[in-house]
Amino acid sequence: MDALIDATLTFVRENAAWAFWISLVFALGETLALVSIFIPSTAILLGVGALVATGQVSFLPIWAGAALGAVIGSNISYAIGWYYGDTLLSFRPIRKRSDLIDRGRAAFRRWGALAVLIGHFFGPLRAVVFLMAGMARVPFLVFGPINVAGSLLWAYVTPKFGEVAGRIFGWVWSLF
Repeated sequence: MDALIDATLTFVRENAAWAFWISLVFALGETLALVSIFIPSTAILLGVGALVATGQVSFLPIWAGAALGAVIGSNISYAIGWYYGDTLLSFRPIRKRSDLIDRGRAAFRRWGALAVLIGHFFGPLRAVVFLMAGMARVPFLVFGPINVAGSLLWAYVTPKFGEVAGRIFGWVWSLF
């Protein structure tokens, strides 16, 4: 994983014009059902944010790409859950953990769309929360706006955190 992170950050550093597209692809992967488990998207977006601190990359294309990718990926996951949820529940690994499915549905009944917003920021949930929203039949008119808001906020906060950390690291490094 570290090699992928390093290679991606090197590519972004050398090809700043691709920052939008790279952020889009990794944010899409981060919010696509179960794919995010295999892709270190958050680490990459944090690292790209640190590149902003060095002045090598502009923040706006990173934020825009990550926001668009998060909206696309989470909407695809929601649609998969909506249309194929029952089929997915019949697969053996999931069928054995029906208690988790019941807890997920209960969370959506209790928290509603707020569960979608929280899911953007809680790593372990991000892989399934949008899928579960579709499976729980959260109406799209409820899911859509809160998902867009969560995507915009997550896409801002994640690389911004990397930028702030990069600036702090640079300031501390300059003291030595």
